[in-house]
Parts: sequence; structure tokens; C-alpha cells
Amino acid sequence: MALKKEPEKHANHERWLVSYADFITLLFAVFVVLYAMSQSDKQKVEQVASALRESFGYSQQTAAGQRGVLQSHDIKPIPAIKPEMAVIPMINKMPPAGPRQGGMDKGRGKGKAEEKEFKEIQSAIEAYLIKHGAQNKVTIGITRRGLVVSLKEAGFFDSGSAVIKRSGYELLNTIIEAMTQYSNPLRVEGHTDNVPINTPLFPSNWELSVSRAANVLRYIQNTFDVDPKNLSATGYGEYRPAAENSSPEGRSKNRRVDLVLLSGESETTEP
Repeated sequence: MALKKEPEKHANHERWLVSYADFITLLFAVFVVLYAMSQSDKQKVEQVASALRESFGYSQQTAAGQRGVLQSHDIKPIPAIKPEMAVIPMINKMPPAGPRQGGMDKGRGKGKAEEKEFKEIQSAIEAYLIKHGAQNKVTIGITRRGLVVSLKEAGFFDSGSAVIKRSGYELLNTIIEAMTQYSNPLRVEGHTDNVPINTPLFPSNWELSVSRAANVLRYIQNTFDVDPKNLSATGYGEYRPAAENSSPEGRSKNRRVDLVLLSGESETTEP
């Protein structure tokens, strides 16, 4: 007796749904993990932010239920610095210092400079100025106080700034190296014209003149081997002019920093 053939099974066209369901399940698991990780990072970030706020002086008053959400009216800002409390800006663009030059040991070996040595230093600096075409940046003279080298504002500072120009360092190095060969006291004196200044850093010409003198002194001390006891800085503002302030030329002469290599007589008479 012949066997009956079983009817052929129809192809199942919906088997792809099994793989699709597995893929959706795995994708859902990935998003759950990512969400859990993001919530953990949020807590860490909030902890770090809270620590930073406390370190910078901010206080946070959080209402119940807000869970640490910072509101704008909860922040207590740090009080602003008053102009009279402004800090004198130090040199922030000083080039890397090389080997310390000039100065203490060399000066101690030569002793004190007097009029003859002052003239030699003056001649050497003037020759350098002529060679490099920098006569309009510096003036030199010998007075009863000693050797006075005036650094004009245009060659060493921007208007209203106490930061030494990068272009002025080479000339400044040459001048200081010549002046620190001897052990005479070196005074750095800042001067301005009578045009008022009123900025957050410099409420008046006093602060500007003092800051310029202090920056030049700091550069000398950091770059040259000079006994700190031989250095001093002061600022006179507009009250010791070298010329009349009635003309642009006169005001230009008054905006200066004087390097004064004191004579023996001035060393005993000046404070």
C-alpha cells in the first residue's frame, strides 16, 4: 500500500521578528546602562561644582525638595576690589632670564664710581644709542646726585601701562649692565606728566609712577647680580617734572623712569 505524502510546509516569512526583538532588547539595555552612568556623573559633577563654589566664596541656600539646584538669587558674589585697594601689577611679559649678568661681584672689585667713572659710563651708553639709533629713547646726564639715565615712556612703556615693552629689554639690559659695574646705590624713580589718570589699576599718577619704578627694579634684581641693599625704588608722580607740562614735548620728557647711580656725597645725604 503506498504511503501518503505529507503536504509541504509553507515558508515562515516572520522569522526575522525573533532577531529584531533580540536587537531591540539589547538596544534597550544599552540605553539603560548609559542613563545610569549619566546619573552617576551628574552627582560627581555637582559635588565638584559645590566644592568650587565654596572655595571661591559663594554660598548656596537650597530649599527642601530642590536637591541642590543652584538659584541665581542664592549666590553671594565676592565683593569687588576697590580702586584704592588695587594691586600694583608686576611684570607679566618678561622674557626668560638668561645667566645673571653684571653686578655684585664685579662691582665690589671696582669699588665706588665717581665723576670720572660716571663720564666713562655715559660715553659708553651714548655710543650704543648712536649705533642703534635710540637717542630719542634715553637721555643721560651727570648731576650732583650722580649719573642719571632717563628712560622715556615711548621707548619702554605703553601709555597708561607699567609693563615693560619687549622691544625695550635689549636697550635696558645694556644700560643696566653699564651702571651695575660699580657698587654705588642705584635708585629707580618713576615720573609722569600732569595729565590725570583714573583706571582700576592706577587711580592716580602716583600709582602709575610707583608701579613703573617697581617693575624696573624687579627686573634688575631678577636679571642682574646686584646686591639688593643697593637698590631702591620710588614714585614722584607729576611733582618733579623735567620740563614744563604746557606742551606735548614737555609732557613727553616728564613721562620717564630715572635710573640714578648715586655719588658718594648723595649716598650719605639721601635717604
